[in-house]
Parts: sequence; structure tokens; C-alpha cells
Amino acid sequence: MFLKEFRAVVFQNVLILCASAVLWKQTTATATQVTRPRGVSLARASLYIPDSDFTCLDGSATFPFRYVNDDYCDCQDGSDEPGTSACPNGSFYCRNLGHEATVVPSSRVNDGICDCCDAADEYQSGANCVNTCKELGSAAQEEAQKRYELESQGYAIKLEYINKGKHAKQSQQERNMALKAEQLEAEALRSEKEREKQEAEEPERQALDKYRQIEQEAMKEKEEMERSQREGEASKAFDWLDSNQDGKLQVEELQTHTAFDQNQDGTVSPDEAKFFLHNEEEMEKNEFVTTGWPLIKPFIMKAQGLEAPSQPEQQAGEIPLPDDHHQEESIPETDGEEGEEEDEEHEEEGEIVKPSPVTPSSIEYDAETQALIEAANKARNAYDEADRRLRDLEREIRQLEESNSKDYGPNEEYQPMDGQCYEYSDREYTYKLCPFDNGSQRPKHGGSETRLGSWDSWDGPEGSKYAAMKYDKGVQCWNGPQRSLKVHLSCGMENQLLSVSEPNRCEYEMKFTTPAACSEPRKPNDGDSEFHDEL
Repeated sequence: MFLKEFRAVVFQNVLILCASAVLWKQTTATATQVTRPRGVSLARASLYIPDSDFTCLDGSATFPFRYVNDDYCDCQDGSDEPGTSACPNGSFYCRNLGHEATVVPSSRVNDGICDCCDAADEYQSGANCVNTCKELGSAAQEEAQKRYELESQGYAIKLEYINKGKHAKQSQQERNMALKAEQLEAEALRSEKEREKQEAEEPERQALDKYRQIEQEAMKEKEEMERSQREGEASKAFDWLDSNQDGKLQVEELQTHTAFDQNQDGTVSPDEAKFFLHNEEEMEKNEFVTTGWPLIKPFIMKAQGLEAPSQPEQQAGEIPLPDDHHQEESIPETDGEEGEEEDEEHEEEGEIVKPSPVTPSSIEYDAETQALIEAANKARNAYDEADRRLRDLEREIRQLEESNSKDYGPNEEYQPMDGQCYEYSDREYTYKLCPFDNGSQRPKHGGSETRLGSWDSWDGPEGSKYAAMKYDKGVQCWNGPQRSLKVHLSCGMENQLLSVSEPNRCEYEMKFTTPAACSEPRKPNDGDSEFHDEL
């Protein structure tokens, strides 16, 4: 008895559940098939209520609902004729069950051409339209599934990039902290080595000062001897040329010497003679010694070189040189040393010759001084090594901080691309993109590389910042602006430079695919598109 009653209760509850399910399904179907005028989407159905007056969607007019789809345009925006071609600016909604809903201009309604895959736009034209939504939906669904699978693979690689990028950033931060600790130690070591260097250089300086003083005195003595020798040589030459011994060198006296015949016409003109007297009629001995002799000496030496030294008698017009003129105290020899002496004279005339500094190779030091030099050199080498080590640490820290400051994407997904380069070639150029560094082009048939721009920032549109890269401050074009580069990124299975163009002069664009640009894919929806149409 109890068992029968229990079964009856269970059966009754099952019937109630079944009835509820049927009622829910009918209610849902009714909700999705809301009564609405032809050409109106489900999203706009609430704006077209048959039991009340219709107001144009732009609010320009209100009139009885029977005016909707009466093949006469009453609204300025054409919203009262969604299912006819009466309004040139109206729109017709294609439901396209089984495929994607679309909107076409209402002017195409009943024009004899099938625009909707469900043929809803040609309900009165008599056009032989076939409902192809199922076939098109199947093909679109298959394509969407393939795209989903590719995007899924790309997104999986992106997740690997994210892990690599975050790991690299953490490693760089840890390395940066370790380097800064080493930097403190290196700074202390360099300060210590600098102090030791200064302590070693002071006794070295004192010891070398003695040798420098000795050498300076020797140089001074040598210069004084050379000056005295030059003055003696000039004085003898003046006495030879001053034929009347009046202490003045005159034009007529120079005209007797063919050595001063500059144009080689056989005679010395007054102008030629005045040239050696600074365009004056005569010259005192003191002036001759300081400024006249350096000008006259090359001509005398030239004439001396042309004359035969064994001639027993002097020819008329020759300069009377003594037998010992080849000796050190008179006019120097011309065989091999003439050029050197002329150079010395020109140096004496134009600038003061400075003595060379004292170096270990130019002088021998006693054992004590040599030990001080070696100790100072050792201290200098130790300081240089400590300073070089510190500068290396500072450079590496700067590079790490620069890398850490770069924006590699929301989750560091673009970090693995830093330090890599990718190329693309067309008929004329080979282009190279090094993300976060620069872009360049190189002629395929020879020529140097031209920088198109250096990394600046992300340059995608609002809401999609990481869709494009900006590179600026490239090499300036001829009579034009500096080159610049914009790189458009899209999802792909690998990092690949696809194309390069120059839409405007000196403004380049690249298309680049990378898994880092892939978003998390959404599985294709195989349901009725009527549930997803938009305003």
C-alpha cells in the first residue's frame, strides 16, 4: 500500500517537471520570436510596438503605428520604413538564421538582387532567391574553428613568452641588485687604489724633478750654444757682404753677388737686392743677425752648392767664403745636412722649439729613482684596473635599468623579442627590424645601411596600445624630414616580418606577426545569431 502511494507521488512530480520544461521552452521560443515589423532586429523590437504610436528614432515625428512599412517615408532618418525601399537612408535587417545577421540599405529591398542569404529582402520582387544561410553558416563555422585552433596555438606560445618575459625581468632585477652591491665594493676599492697611487706618485715626482731640472739646464746650455753659433755665423756673413766695412749692408753691395739673382737673368736688380733688406736701402748689422740672415742664408747655401770647391780663384760676383767655411763655426756643410739646418732655421724663425719631456727611455736613473718609478707604475696600473672594473659595472647597471624601464607589454610578453632581428627583402632592399632597438634598410646590390628609426614607444590606437610600434629619428631624407617607422603587429604562429611599404615620403610601415599579439581565443558560437545581433 505504501509503495503504491510512493510511486504515485513520484509519477506526479515527474509530470509536473515535464510540463514545466515544455512551458519554459515555449516561453523561450516566444521571447525569441517577438512580433516585430519586417526589417527590424530583435534588439530594436521594443521600439516598434503595434499597440501604440510610433516615434521616429531621431525623435523628429510621432504618428500612428499603421504608417510603419506603408511604403511612404515619414521619418527623416527613414526609421519608419525598415522593410521597404521608400526611404533612401533607411536600413533593412537580415535575420539570416543559421548564419550571421546583417544590415543592408533599405534601397536594396525588392530590387531583384538577393542581398540577404535568407532571401528576406526580396519578398515581393519575384526574384528567384534561395536560402543559403545554412551552407554559408557551415562554411563560416568551419573557418572560425580553424581560426580558433590557430589562435589557440598562438596564444599557447604567448603564454610561454609571458613566462620567459617575467623570468627575464626577475633575473634582471636580481642581477641589478647584485651589481649594485658589487658597485659599492668597487667604489671603495677604487678610492683605496687612488690613495695608494697618490702616495706612490709623490716621491716619484720629487725624484724626477731633480732629473728634469738637470735636463732643463742642459737643454738651456745647448740652446745658448746654438744661438751663439748662429749669431757668429750671421756676423761672419755680414762682414763678408759689407764690402766697404761701414757697418751697414747696402743694395749696391748685394748687387755684386750673383747668388741674389732670383730671376736668373745674370744681374741682380735693385728690387732683388731690396728683397733681402726688407725693401729698404740698407740694413744694420743687429737687424741682419736677427732677421736678415735667415732670409739670405738659403740663397748663399744654394750658390755654394752650385760652385766647384776646387776653383783656385773666385769668379766675379761670388760670395768670398773662407777656406774653413765647412767648419762648425762658419757656414755649415751642404752635403746631407743642408736640409736639416734650413729646417732648424725656419723653426727658429717661426716658433720656439720646446725640449722633449723627461721619460724613462731618454735618461738613465739611479737604482733608488728607478724603484720609485716602478712602484708608482704598479700603483697606477692597480688604480686603472679598479677604475675599469667600476666603469664596467656602471655600464652593465645602466643597460639593465634601461631594459627594465622598457614596456614589454601588460605581462612582459614582448620581452623575448628584445635583442632579436628579423628581415624582409623585396626587389631593391633588405629591411631589418630589431624590436625595441631600430629598423633599417640596405640596398640589395651594394651600399650602406640606412636607419629608418630608433625605438620610441607603443603607438596603437586607443584601447589597443600594443597593436603598433613607433620608431623615430631615423636618417634624414635628402631635402626632406627624418625617416620614421611604424610597425603594425598581428597574431601569428611565429615572429615574422611580412611586408614593408612607404605610404608617405620618408614614412615607412611594416607588418609583423608574432604570438605575443595573440589574445585568448573565444570558441566559435554555433547558435542562432539572432541572440547576438547588435544595435
